[in-house]
Amino acid sequence: MPEMPKLHLEDALEDSPQTRSLLGVFEKDAMVLKKYSVGLHNCCQRVMSAQNELCAATQSLSQHLRNFELQKFPLEQEGSILTSTLEQFAAYLDNISSLQQVLSAQFSESMMFPMSKALQADLDEISTMYEMFQIAAHEHEQAMTRFMKVSKKKEKEVLDLNDELYAMRKKYHQTALHYYSSLNAIQYKRKCFLLEPIIGYVHAQRAYFSMGQETLCKPDMETFLQNISVSIQQVQSELQVETRKTVELIDTLEEQSQHLYHAEPPINMPYIPPNIALAQKSGYLFLRSKQLIGNKWERVFFFTQAGNLMSQCRDEVAGSLVLDLNEDGVFAEPSEADDRRNIFQISTAKHRRLIVLQAENERERDEWISTINNVVRDSGFVRGIVSKPSPQQQPRGSSVSSQQSVSTTSTVSPERESPMAVSPVQSQSSAAVTPATGPNSPFLPETPIQFDLCAPDDTQNVTNKSLTGPPKRINPFDQSATDVIDALDQAIDNAAFVESFLVRFLGSMEVKQDRGEKLVHETIRQIMAARAIHNVFKMTESRMIVSSDSMRLIEPSNNTVRVKFALEDISYWAAHTENTRLFGFITRNKGEGSYACHVFECNISAIEICNAIATATKMAFHALMEKKAAERIKSLKDKEKVDESDQNLLLANISALEDKEEEESLMSSNLPLTSTGQYLKLTAEDEQDMMDEMDQEMRQLDVTQQSPREPAKATNGVGADQQKQEKGEESLA
Repeated sequence: MPEMPKLHLEDALEDSPQTRSLLGVFEKDAMVLKKYSVGLHNCCQRVMSAQNELCAATQSLSQHLRNFELQKFPLEQEGSILTSTLEQFAAYLDNISSLQQVLSAQFSESMMFPMSKALQADLDEISTMYEMFQIAAHEHEQAMTRFMKVSKKKEKEVLDLNDELYAMRKKYHQTALHYYSSLNAIQYKRKCFLLEPIIGYVHAQRAYFSMGQETLCKPDMETFLQNISVSIQQVQSELQVETRKTVELIDTLEEQSQHLYHAEPPINMPYIPPNIALAQKSGYLFLRSKQLIGNKWERVFFFTQAGNLMSQCRDEVAGSLVLDLNEDGVFAEPSEADDRRNIFQISTAKHRRLIVLQAENERERDEWISTINNVVRDSGFVRGIVSKPSPQQQPRGSSVSSQQSVSTTSTVSPERESPMAVSPVQSQSSAAVTPATGPNSPFLPETPIQFDLCAPDDTQNVTNKSLTGPPKRINPFDQSATDVIDALDQAIDNAAFVESFLVRFLGSMEVKQDRGEKLVHETIRQIMAARAIHNVFKMTESRMIVSSDSMRLIEPSNNTVRVKFALEDISYWAAHTENTRLFGFITRNKGEGSYACHVFECNISAIEICNAIATATKMAFHALMEKKAAERIKSLKDKEKVDESDQNLLLANISALEDKEEEESLMSSNLPLTSTGQYLKLTAEDEQDMMDEMDQEMRQLDVTQQSPREPAKATNGVGADQQKQEKGEESLA
């Protein structure tokens, strides 16, 4: 290593011009080095900030990939393979983020720390010592000047200035020595603090790449990336094929739609006759509506559905009913109105209503007229169904008029005895609608929708059944119904859990399954669409009381129970995901094996009502389990009592046997004995008489101790006879 340039410390006190000139060179070098070091520090700080930002960005990317599962894509299926793939990528990104955090920590320790230390401990110290050296030199010059200017006559002042000059010169010399030594040391230190950050950066990167090699270059990750790459290539190839098919289809559709671009086909195009055998049709028509001054024509989408003419504007979710084609006297025919072309009108004899419409061309007009007249001529959707079913089947139409819907529901309701019965008074709001059904549909074919609950006057029997205690008489004028209110309050007070909500009934319909969030949401959609189609705006408001024993719908005016559901009959409940004011629950109909979904609207969040139902059902389940456990314990105790009675009977039989043995011993002791204490030898006649007497006494004893358990006593009696015979033989031996 070449010799470093140095300032001679021996020349510090002399402070010659040459020394000052050389000092200026060292000071200039130190200032340039400080400026360069600050720039290097800024670059290292930028690298450090970029690394921290990369680490934070990687973490944000990983979290964003995980949030894909929480997004509600209308077209993305739940639990798709894309969700699991993004989850796997998020896990790998977490590993990469961990490595980046380690790299950031190494940058801070091996790159930023040496650089910051050099700036603060060395370069900033030289700047401070430069200022101190300048101050010490200035004070030394002033002390020297004052000492040289003093008069010879002032000896005392000479001594004082001499001491001051001594102190200033010593201070200057000490400051210069430290300043010169710092400038000399910086020549060595520059090679350290300029190289340490760079070597620290390189070592940190090498460690990072080494850890990345160990973490990321694994067989499972290689396989995963290869599979994902193959899947992406397959999707891209499928996209290319689909793009080609789409381009071909677009070309075909453009060729086939050439005659549709013109509102009225030109003369050079071939004539296409109208299809007069259509039973359904849809398309845009202009509808005439009357205003204060003149008429207004508006473009509206019309379609026929189940014997009804429906209309739907662009901003509407569901269609609305324009005209019931099942009514008598409906007729469509061409017309002339407002000097417009291709006008036709639909007239109704019953309501004396006239609907004026305009089609784009003559063919569309003739097809609409033919379709409407075909529906009317075929007697509508309901009349065709009524004539087809067998006498054992009840007709259940899919789109009926108000009067027909009441008759249909009134026929079905008494058989089912459903609590959600339709009131005969609410004929307009009880129209039955058949939802869209198919092989995978959760709804039964031709399922009627019920839009209203029973009136309070019609549910008096239900009220009496739902309350505990003897039947209560309800005053129809609501002047003395306090007994019912007291009984209801008593039933609520006895419940362990009670919550009350104000709800409005929207409708109910029969479903195939007993649970499923999608089923509840689809039922809500069907009922809301049916209400819009039939212009049903009335909603029955009730107070829903959810308790630990049942769910009741109470009439707010007189606190009478409209409907009561047992908690064991409620199989599922859910709130709508988009409109939290709507919710529904599914109940089972006892004895039929069928299910019905009931939809309600509330002013608060429906999640609170669902949580209340969940709490009530949980408490009811625990109560049921406790009841079953108590019954089981009681049955076990009864069984123990039976076993105890058997044990007592057995002990009684054993004691009876012991009594018999004692009697036998007494009888045997009455026999004549010899002088040595032995039995006398009996003759054959004496032996026979004694045996007969013993048998007779034993029979009397068995009769007096006879119990209900005859088989056991018979067995014990036989054993006693055998013991007597054996003892008799021993005594006779």
